[in-house]
Amino acid sequence: MLGIDLGGTKTEAVLLGAEGGGSGGSAGGERAAGEVLWRERVATPAGDYAATLAMLAGLVQHARKAAGGAVSIGIGTPGTVTADGRMKNCNSQCLNGRTLRSDLEAAVGQPVAVANDANCLALSEATDGAGAGHGVVFAAILGTGVGAGIAVHGRVLTGPNGVAGEWGHNPLPWRDAALDPLWSCYCGHAGCIETLVSGPGLARDHREHGAAGHLSGEQIAAAAACGDAACAATLERHASRLARSLAAVINLLDPDIVVLGGGLSRMAHLYERVPQLWHPWVVSGGVREPVRTRLAASVHGDASGVRGAAWLGRDLARRSGLA
Repeated sequence: MLGIDLGGTKTEAVLLGAEGGGSGGSAGGERAAGEVLWRERVATPAGDYAATLAMLAGLVQHARKAAGGAVSIGIGTPGTVTADGRMKNCNSQCLNGRTLRSDLEAAVGQPVAVANDANCLALSEATDGAGAGHGVVFAAILGTGVGAGIAVHGRVLTGPNGVAGEWGHNPLPWRDAALDPLWSCYCGHAGCIETLVSGPGLARDHREHGAAGHLSGEQIAAAAACGDAACAATLERHASRLARSLAAVINLLDPDIVVLGGGLSRMAHLYERVPQLWHPWVVSGGVREPVRTRLAASVHGDASGVRGAAWLGRDLARRSGLA
């Protein structure tokens, strides 16, 4: 089964073993489900839709050759597929308004699954990652932007508008007017979760509290661990905002587990501090009991998106009777 992570600058393709044989119903011997059989990374053609389509079709051909036959195909993108099959909200602007799925299906001659990269993260972690064995998995990406995907009993939840999990573009809950700025967001609103808990939001918050230079989230966390009080205060403000944002998710969805991916997910303090801070905001009905939702880092890290795309393609192939 083939997964492709279509990024703005790089595109990665991975061939994973599927149950009962090769990568998607072809020859190739018995392979463990999820085992990496082949991997390729190429530059994404900048601003050129035709070249992007040709690049994707080329990766499919390479994967078929590596597999010795047919493969199921899933693609993760930073955008969303609309009801009429067109792409929207893609950071690679040449994709917006294009019928990527049907165009690629015509080029490669078989069904192709296309999903948001956060949905791919959710499916990957629900299948054989941190969320394996859990009924409801909420998987959040904390990186340059903030998004999330939802997997329910191993199936991705998308919704009629294709926006299930668009958590980053809700307002920060329980906002403290003195501590939580109303920064403008590219979506047209102000005070979005993304503006405050993303990597750029964390760095901006640190600068606007008087810090010199441009430290990344990783650098701020490292300095805090070495006793830098200003950096520690920045991390505490960030953890509070993240805790409140996730408490609102727990109140609405009540997931078994929240899985974090993206660059900021590597900040180890989040997994202790955020559950400590979210407790007062989770609805208790006056009964004091622990919040049972777990918070965990993604098992597959940066590879979760491409792996989730592969699982998505496998599921489509099964529904289509091709696997």
